[in-house]
Amino acid sequence: MSENNSYIQVIDLDFEYPDGTQALKDINLEVKKGELIALIGQNGSGKTTLSKCLNGLYKPTRGDIIVDGLNSKKTSIVQMVKRVGYVFQNPDHQLFNNNCWDEIAYGPRNIQLSEEEVKQRVEEAIDVVGLPKVYHSEHPFFLSKGLRQRVAIASILALRPQVIIVDEPTTGQDTKQSLEIMDFLQELNEDHDHTIIIITHDMPIVGKYARRVIAMANARVMADGTTREVFTQADILRETFLAPPQITQLAQADPALGFDPGTLTVEEMVEQYIKLAG
Repeated sequence: MSENNSYIQVIDLDFEYPDGTQALKDINLEVKKGELIALIGQNGSGKTTLSKCLNGLYKPTRGDIIVDGLNSKKTSIVQMVKRVGYVFQNPDHQLFNNNCWDEIAYGPRNIQLSEEEVKQRVEEAIDVVGLPKVYHSEHPFFLSKGLRQRVAIASILALRPQVIIVDEPTTGQDTKQSLEIMDFLQELNEDHDHTIIIITHDMPIVGKYARRVIAMANARVMADGTTREVFTQADILRETFLAPPQITQLAQADPALGFDPGTLTVEEMVEQYIKLAG
């Protein structure tokens, strides 16, 4: 991508909580329009704190975050959430209205848009997430977790941010549900031009969907590159207390077998096997 696609710049970022805990240390990175990024690391590594800095919920202790040309230190949270949306790990933590329509309308109304504009944005968001009309007047807590997550994402989409951060989108969901939500996020990325950042511990999901991985440990970025590049950096991954997907580990187990050490999916392994066998 060209430099013109750069949307977020993080420059020498430190963040310290009021109790003195140093949550982020010397973070430097850039997020470009159209990326699908996995932010990985163990609990306490700094992932969620970094995400909340990116959307303005937290202000840097040191350094700067520039989003769409705006310095987060000097920009209101209202302006920041229009640019970077954040979907909580548990959608129930951000759903509080009595029906799905009002839930999705809450953000646009809160920034004092006209009811005509609110209606347009809600309908647009509902269409994108594919929420059936039968659920529009239902209380969100009566829906399945997968549908509640879609309502939470729609409530963010209604603000029309360029970047959407989704915290642990597959936690608590079975394989089918996990693939459905990730297919949906991939669709937002590819068909609706949203930049997507997922915070996750699910390495097979990272291998299947992410095009870039940012790995964190001890409040620092330990690795930042394409998914294949990061998954072949075994020493660095050990520092993050994470391991690449099992299929990647299998490809790396014995170089004599001839598999690409950056193999990410079973489908890639099968293709290579057919070529090697033929």
